[in-house]
Amino acid sequence: MPSRSAVPDGKRPTLSDLAARAGVSVPLASMVMRGAKGPSAASRERVQRAAQEIGYRPDSRARLLRSSRSHLVGVQFDLRQPFHADMVEALYAAAGTAGYQIALSAVAANRSEQEAVETLLADRCEALILLSPHAPAARLAEFAAQLPVVSVARRLRPLADGVDVVRAADDEGARQAVDHLVALGHRDIVHIDGGRAPGATDRRRGYKSAMKHHGLTDRIRLVPGGLTEDHGAVAARRLLAEATRPTAVLAFNDHCAIGVLDTFLRARIPVPDEISVVGFDDSHLARLAHVQLTTVGQEARQLARRAVSRVVARLEGGATDDEREVVVTPHLVIRSTTRAPCRP
Repeated sequence: MPSRSAVPDGKRPTLSDLAARAGVSVPLASMVMRGAKGPSAASRERVQRAAQEIGYRPDSRARLLRSSRSHLVGVQFDLRQPFHADMVEALYAAAGTAGYQIALSAVAANRSEQEAVETLLADRCEALILLSPHAPAARLAEFAAQLPVVSVARRLRPLADGVDVVRAADDEGARQAVDHLVALGHRDIVHIDGGRAPGATDRRRGYKSAMKHHGLTDRIRLVPGGLTEDHGAVAARRLLAEATRPTAVLAFNDHCAIGVLDTFLRARIPVPDEISVVGFDDSHLARLAHVQLTTVGQEARQLARRAVSRVVARLEGGATDDEREVVVTPHLVIRSTTRAPCRP
């Protein structure tokens, strides 16, 4: 039997190398690696052992190119958003269960959404899942004219032609946060706004609605913020510079809330003893042992399952237009950054 040295150093082992190592024909080796019926148990064991010995791995992309379908779902995500990392992990699980693979393309400081999507389109993706896209609805409709598109974590009004939407009820999440703080005794509750970020309008609306419901219309206050830790830090420094500080802060998202917490910590403002802080997303940052942030959970796993379900329905003929927008109810996760205020 050929030794491992028969495969040149630095060269990826081929199917022919595997067949030679196992002492079988190339077609038989291919059948074993594809899991096809036919080969005996002894032949399967011999080929699989040989694959381990020479480090052979099937070339999934080459197999896709030979197939009329790729079963590949492109996912656009933002490297700067912790919640997107949680969503990507959940999407891998959901897609795998449905028999699909995931191709990732990131948005970064020097890489636009357009570039991210074009990479996925060139990669033979059958559908796109776009996480919190900023592109205009008309642009999303252009993508949808080419292949199924699911927008996740962003409301579209009106719905873009051909685009499915899977999102959390952001307004309801903000209301839950305010209800929690009011129940603790807070009245001076500030919302650090998300500006034009996806979901910001609904979270802003939910905050205002809840404050009015509790008779706190005159206490409504929005502070400019945004998606990042830096946005939260700037907003927190603004609050600290004021003569009278709020007793509670609802940040646009967890990343923003981390900036708030860090700024308060550096200023020796105890959280939650002096100011309570609530985030939004329930990202992995919120669950860190030294953070333990009270936050609104967006249900990443459920959003991922519903997004993949819409993709599969579109690709396999089970889609109906009455399901074009799926809204998932969020839930408040209470941890250690909220408590009753130390002053009325």
